[in-house]
Amino acid sequence: MIKSPHTDQPGSPDVACFYEETTGSWQYVASDPETKRAIIIDPVLDFDPAGGATWTASADEIADYVAAEGLTVEWVLDTHPHADHFSSAHYLAEKLGAKQAIGEKVLKVQEIWADYYADDSLANSPGHWDRLFADGDSFKVGGLEIKVMLSTGHTLASVSYLVGDAIFAHDTFMVPDSGTSRADFPGGSTEELWESLQAILALPEDTRVFVGHDYGKGGRDPACMATVGEHLESNIHVKRGVTREEFIKTRDERDATLSLPKQMLYALQVNLRGGRLPEPDAKGRAVLRVPLNRFDPQK
Repeated sequence: MIKSPHTDQPGSPDVACFYEETTGSWQYVASDPETKRAIIIDPVLDFDPAGGATWTASADEIADYVAAEGLTVEWVLDTHPHADHFSSAHYLAEKLGAKQAIGEKVLKVQEIWADYYADDSLANSPGHWDRLFADGDSFKVGGLEIKVMLSTGHTLASVSYLVGDAIFAHDTFMVPDSGTSRADFPGGSTEELWESLQAILALPEDTRVFVGHDYGKGGRDPACMATVGEHLESNIHVKRGVTREEFIKTRDERDATLSLPKQMLYALQVNLRGGRLPEPDAKGRAVLRVPLNRFDPQK
């Protein structure tokens, strides 16, 4: 766990950063240093694709931290329906007595994937969350104001959460030596990702940008944060001087080489239900679906 303490900027949060090694995912607790009110962002539910097993070690590490720090969690937030890991938002919201939320365009993603999974019950199901955020929404947690920014491209439902001088920018940026995140999933858009990145780069240069993933490039330790100024100076995909056309070409060429995340076809049917596992049948049997022959075998 890495701590990024609040600064002297108004509304600056304390941020605790938790790394889930299997999927290279960062999970966050952002808290008001005065009131100890907090939010959790993008928590992971552990999953073994080979054995079909789930467990809660990563989520419980976050819950233990919350208890040790005397925090009161008001919201458990996802930035988007994740393709590379299961969300533990539902588990933590129930465990901690918090509310759950995500961006409102998740309903569009539900429509897309209801077809892939041949499961019409997946579509038009807003009730898995307590609130669906629109672009520009804001809410208070203690003395913190959280602003919602639509940040599409990686998915059409992606949002970022701006909290004082910290932004939880999920799968838009990676840290500067790794560039940006892919935009080739169903509903994704390289062009929209460029616009989302530019909106984040327009924030003050001392803004802390917390990312969704890192894989320890070149053997370095996994990293979770760089400032807007650091991205402008050295991000390999979008630093100062890179044009829109150059970015789109780089991103599209890179995406064409990437295989699907190992957990993707399992994870989305869970995450589009707010992190809920499939309901067991009358005999207690729960199963996941896998779409057949819907994706290029090279992906």
